[in-house]
Amino acid sequence: MKKDITKAGKAQLARTQKPSLDFGSAWEYAPSPESTDHVKLQAQYGLFIGGKWKAPKSKKYFATISPSTEQKLAEVADAGAADVDDAVKAARSAYDTYWKKMPGKERAKYIFRIARALQEKAREFAIVETMDGGKPIKESRDLDVPLAAAHFFYHGGWADKLDLAFHGRKVRPLGVAGQIIPWNFPLLMAAWKIAPALAGGNTVVLKPAETTPLSSLMLAQIIEEAELPPGVVNIVTGAGQTGAALASHKDVNKVAFTGSTEIGKLIQRNLAGSGKKLTLELGGKAANIVFADASIDQAVEGIINGIYFNQGHVCCAGSRLLVEESVHDLVVKKLRDRLSTLRVGDPLDKNTDVGAINSREQWERINELVAAGEAEGGERYTAPCKLPSKGFFIAPTFFTGVSMSSRIAREEIFGPVLSIMTFRTAEEAIEKANNTMYGLSAGVWTDKGAKIFWMAQRLKAGVIWGNTFNKFDPSSPFGGYKESGFGREGGRQGLSAYVEVL
Repeated sequence: MKKDITKAGKAQLARTQKPSLDFGSAWEYAPSPESTDHVKLQAQYGLFIGGKWKAPKSKKYFATISPSTEQKLAEVADAGAADVDDAVKAARSAYDTYWKKMPGKERAKYIFRIARALQEKAREFAIVETMDGGKPIKESRDLDVPLAAAHFFYHGGWADKLDLAFHGRKVRPLGVAGQIIPWNFPLLMAAWKIAPALAGGNTVVLKPAETTPLSSLMLAQIIEEAELPPGVVNIVTGAGQTGAALASHKDVNKVAFTGSTEIGKLIQRNLAGSGKKLTLELGGKAANIVFADASIDQAVEGIINGIYFNQGHVCCAGSRLLVEESVHDLVVKKLRDRLSTLRVGDPLDKNTDVGAINSREQWERINELVAAGEAEGGERYTAPCKLPSKGFFIAPTFFTGVSMSSRIAREEIFGPVLSIMTFRTAEEAIEKANNTMYGLSAGVWTDKGAKIFWMAQRLKAGVIWGNTFNKFDPSSPFGGYKESGFGREGGRQGLSAYVEVL
């Protein structure tokens, strides 16, 4: 017997048989801002020297602002040469009195204590990192803070095993380490440098970037709560002159710098002949190489992850895309479609994919390079999105028809801007990828494992990812070649930068 279908049933059947093709609202999300009520920033921060908070002798302070709102977050001490000298003296006293004499297993307890405290306060750190730096909260929450804690855990594990780390050879610490970090990964860079230095038996004076000092100052509060011996870790804030005073201080045994190639060269010249140990992690212009046999959808997600989700703020950002000519149009189409789904806006909103540029200065430089890309004949595509009225925001952008001589293909841009070029053979891809003064990282996308290894042997880059991009692990060394610097951070190689192998 034929069953009657009700009017409501017919409507349901029609919806099932003829689904709506209107996906215009598929990417509309209700705002989901992370609450900041529990984050209590101080109105003014001093210098952390000798286990105590001190006012700068210069009596000068500067404001750190939120790049997404342009509002002042706090005032931070501007350390002068006298303040840096006090910090180095405190580090030297702590090294001679406590730290170099302390058994490795006891040093490890302090390092593990810092790691656990970072985990306990992970949400607060993620929020402050996003407020001060502009990166999306989901990147701070899911990458920066967990990886920073992981570095302390990893290096804490080596503290009582240093002789085993270097094939049974004895090691000894270097002394006082002067460390200068940039604005793109403030907490993570601090962990990259402080953790191996402490594990190796050294004491530290850290200088964070002037535009993102807050997470380092929060880390100082954790170090204070962890009751490290006074002076083992000292944190001084300020601009370029503060870093210069630290790098050139006569009683610093090791300088570790992450930043621009120009400043790195200056530090290297100034330290020449001084006997000080030096590691430099400088600029990059990474090539992301996509072969026709790659999983294109997977590669497009890797491209997005490598340049847009982090606003291009990482020195290893894949800002040059080399695509095999036969799939160029397909990759560009898929990339254009994917960019249209990215959400740009409030970095504290958990739905945001692309946050704010770190500072007005950096925002102006990115816009200047984008204008240069158009003037030099590149075809620009910018994702259609509404940018906030306040803050330093740039919509995700890429250029096709880019020549190797174009500025956007040669200069580090530190923004969500991609240059797309083509190649026909693997040899041509190698030649184009290596045609840069930098050599920090690269990515290769193909379904042939042998091709990945063949490319890796010929690419002049310190870190090479296969069918992925921007993956980090504390046990894996990171660093570059050519004008991307020398030395490694992470792994036993990074630990070796803070000890003398006897």
